[in-house]
Amino acid sequence: MYYPHPNEELNNAFSKKPYQGVAPEEAKYLFIGLDANYDKKIHENKAYAEIIEYLQDGVTFWEKYCVHHPFLLPTYKGDGQFYHKSFSRIGLDKGYAKDVSFIELVDRPSYGKSSLDVDDLNMDHLARIKDVLEGDAVEYAFIPTSVGNLMKKSGVFSWLPSKPKPTNTSLKLWSAVGSTQLLWHYHFSVYGKFEAIKSEQLSDIGKLLKVDC
Repeated sequence: MYYPHPNEELNNAFSKKPYQGVAPEEAKYLFIGLDANYDKKIHENKAYAEIIEYLQDGVTFWEKYCVHHPFLLPTYKGDGQFYHKSFSRIGLDKGYAKDVSFIELVDRPSYGKSSLDVDDLNMDHLARIKDVLEGDAVEYAFIPTSVGNLMKKSGVFSWLPSKPKPTNTSLKLWSAVGSTQLLWHYHFSVYGKFEAIKSEQLSDIGKLLKVDC
């Protein structure tokens, strides 16, 4: 289960755009997560206005502020920064704003600690993700273990195997669907004993996306 966020502005933004960044149908690089989690009192955060601005137009936000997410703004204080600081180590600048999309399996914002099951998911939203992955736009989709397991459990993604296969890089391959390669990596929030392999994966993702690392 998860706890639906009570903030009306957040919910309105997600109802119009249940993703962040460019629309997933237009993305070259798709990063799939579980749920978009915010502090329950996010409206009290100094970066709250920018968070809403980002959700309304993630492409323009990145081009304007030169960071891919408002959690990286100096005015933001709170959880979620570590994930996005890790992501920023891939090396993408604002020139990638129209190429990158983040989408979660849950299509509304949450707060607190979630423990998701299939019953928490909107099948229409999953069908949209499936159509995107089977389409021609996305070159690479990045899917951590917990996300891949829930996608498999949903029954929507019949071509997704139970485990990814090794490649000649630190990343693994879940599957290739049409022109889209579905790649496994550690969640960007891992640390400690996983930090070294995560760093290698961030570098390998950058190379795939043609970033000069």
